[in-house]
Amino acid sequence: MVNPEEYVNVKDALRRIGGSMDLYKRLLNQFIGGDHIGPLEEALSSGDTEKASHLVHTLKGVCANLSLVKLADVAVELEHNIKDGTDYADNFEELKAAYEITSEQIALIQ
Repeated sequence: MVNPEEYVNVKDALRRIGGSMDLYKRLLNQFIGGDHIGPLEEALSSGDTEKASHLVHTLKGVCANLSLVKLADVAVELEHNIKDGTDYADNFEELKAAYEITSEQIALIQ
């Protein structure tokens, strides 16, 4: 059973953006409308760790600003592993799973 607040902390996000649920929904729609996993997967597959690091860093920041808690946390771990040169395959799989659940939780808000 998924605890929605582990993935999308609406209360925290509304505090960050001044309480406007309409604005938050628009921001979430923009987030979901983007392709965050594809370019990252391509960069990792091609061994372009510099690009992958940049992409995951950006994803981490966006998720933190939108209070997409679990996805931001997993992105932090993945970014560290990419930068440290350690195996990141499991982290990337965890990121994809967190992205899917986060997307499902966002759809429930809409």
